[in-house]
Amino acid sequence: MTSVDTAEATPVPRTPDDVPGWFWKADQDVFSWLLDRQTAAGTTGDLLELGAYLGRSAILLGSHLRPGERFTVCDLFDSDAPDDDNSAEMAMSYRRTLTRTAFEANYLAFHPELPTVVQAPTSVLADGRIPAGSCRFVHVDASHLYEHVAGDILVARDVLAENGVIALDDYRAAHTPGVAAAVWEAVFVLGLKPVCLTPEKFYGTWGDAEAVQADLLARDWRGEGFRMDDEMIAGHTCHRLAWDGPQPAARAAAAGRTVPHRSTARRIALDVLPPIATRAARRALGAARARGPR
Repeated sequence: MTSVDTAEATPVPRTPDDVPGWFWKADQDVFSWLLDRQTAAGTTGDLLELGAYLGRSAILLGSHLRPGERFTVCDLFDSDAPDDDNSAEMAMSYRRTLTRTAFEANYLAFHPELPTVVQAPTSVLADGRIPAGSCRFVHVDASHLYEHVAGDILVARDVLAENGVIALDDYRAAHTPGVAAAVWEAVFVLGLKPVCLTPEKFYGTWGDAEAVQADLLARDWRGEGFRMDDEMIAGHTCHRLAWDGPQPAARAAAAGRTVPHRSTARRIALDVLPPIATRAARRALGAARARGPR
């Protein structure tokens, strides 16, 4: 399928979630929170994404771009991979759907102009075209091969400003051990400090991680439906966030209702059971009521 064919076959997305990809609510919220935090603090700097797929995360990043800042996206898109292993990886996961034309069409559905697009292996950014210390946020989601990810992390370290943040995708997936190796190597060897983790992404900084975490804890993530835990990793506290959705009590409170106790719920179910219910169903509900509350 050519780039033109792909663009014609893909409907214009109405919301960013209509764009195919693996960028879920937990990371959408963490991205927005980190970028909004920087803006509120008056922190300026460029944005960089290594690996964009069809633009789902790039669209969010572009919405946080401020006047005078530059957003650069680097991806192979429909170009040939630089080595056989990378080519095999793309053939398995992306080759039939990933084109630059599709990415650009998706991005332009939400923004008036494109970011700076570098259609090439992410390794080309090691040539210094992104100025050192110029970026406040870097998202790494390109190859899953250790050698490529390790190189992308070095690029990110060089271009990030003092307290810039890096987001690394697929740091724990079963099919991406190379990413895990590169990420934890960066923690143990290169001084990358964990800030927080989601099921899909690792967030860290070579700057003041504790300051970011202090602000992170000021938000009531649990009250919004997130699960939040923490543990020590390489001498640093790291917070884990996962999206569970609002709990029943929270959903009911938002709707102005209360959640009945399970025994009450069973009694209600028995009372409203329609006349055509089978005798066996009524016996089952009656037995549940007889057992009383748990």
